[in-house]
Amino acid sequence: MDLGRLLQAMVERGTALRRTMYVVLAGLVIADILVPSKYDRFPWESIGGFGAFYGLISCVLIVVVAKSLGYLLVYRSEDYYDE
Repeated sequence: MDLGRLLQAMVERGTALRRTMYVVLAGLVIADILVPSKYDRFPWESIGGFGAFYGLISCVLIVVVAKSLGYLLVYRSEDYYDE
């Protein structure tokens, strides 16, 4: 199977693939909560699901900072060069 057919099959089954990935991610978070960690460098790492929560907050923060920097430094109005 070539890459084009594989990508087309994934697009056609997008909803099922997305739901499957959500179930897998939820299972990993639940496993992180139920199975205690044997090695923690910091006390908050022993909290179940901390890594998933930290990753989500970090990702949202990166997007917000990037968008705000874009609006402040990069984006210009349509008539920017006409002035």
